[in-house]
Amino acid sequence: MMRAWMLPMLFVLCGALVAAPLFTGGPSGTAVALLLGFVVLAGMYSPLAFPRSIGAEEAQGRSAIDVRPVVYWRPGCAFCMRLRFRLGRKARRVHWVNIWRDPAGASVVRAANDGDETVPTVVVAGVPHVNPDPAWVRAQLAPR
Repeated sequence: MMRAWMLPMLFVLCGALVAAPLFTGGPSGTAVALLLGFVVLAGMYSPLAFPRSIGAEEAQGRSAIDVRPVVYWRPGCAFCMRLRFRLGRKARRVHWVNIWRDPAGASVVRAANDGDETVPTVVVAGVPHVNPDPAWVRAQLAPR
């Protein structure tokens, strides 16, 4: 769990270090803007930017019932964030598995990617797709 929060904490710390001198002797508006920018980056890279993750076994079981895709992801992955934000509200209709929290999910990703933990890996109807186009994933969420 701590590993998922290291990058966001680093962003906040760097923002504080950059903004501190500006608060003491420079324009405070610039300092606030810089600090706010770093906090926004921290939020984007935090696990909070994604819907609640579930375990791989639970996601596979749910997907077998409701035929929704399973997305294996990890915090800090730019491609995962791209997929998440391009899905918009439809992201809640996908089963998300954080491979840093779920060893079974990490093993599914390694099996699909020749031993690499390449994310996002999207499994639709049992077939893995590595870093698919977000528009394609959205199309898989269309009502059937």
